[in-house]
Amino acid sequence: MRTSQLLLRSGPIAAAVAALAATPAVAASGISVSTTGSTVSVTTSACTQVNGSWGTASLLNSSQANFAQGRQVTLSGTNSLQSAAWSNVSPGTYTVVVMCSNNATAGTQSVIVSTASTPTISATASPSRGVMGGLGGGIKDYGPLTLGAGAALVGIGGIAAAWFLRRRSKPYRL
Repeated sequence: MRTSQLLLRSGPIAAAVAALAATPAVAASGISVSTTGSTVSVTTSACTQVNGSWGTASLLNSSQANFAQGRQVTLSGTNSLQSAAWSNVSPGTYTVVVMCSNNATAGTQSVIVSTASTPTISATASPSRGVMGGLGGGIKDYGPLTLGAGAALVGIGGIAAAWFLRRRSKPYRL
């Protein structure tokens, strides 16, 4: 009885999984686009070299409609990976289109260039005397009053610890 209920409940789930497996997968874009500051770069492995050329990549802004209107860069690379890059790209949303040399589109992908600025790293001068550390103040010469007060605090702490531990070991008496 339990087995039949379990099979009855899992039947619609199995049918849904089978239906999803039967649907054709949507082809993913054959390009990968990334941004670093104001530089946009694209990589692909979909193009083949024809007459010494891998193809061309185009960077289109929102007002440009076709491949020829964008900023075009020639792809460079090897049989396994081709790439192109655009520098000094102003902030905004762009579309990157890659056309292989055999006139096949390798892919199209949108990218957002943000206004975040890259931090400027500058060198600082090194300290003239080196780093002051290591002895924790042991180099400074303290007077007899400071040494006496420190010794008294250490002594009081030792006596208090001994008194606490001694008192703890005695059983309570009522």
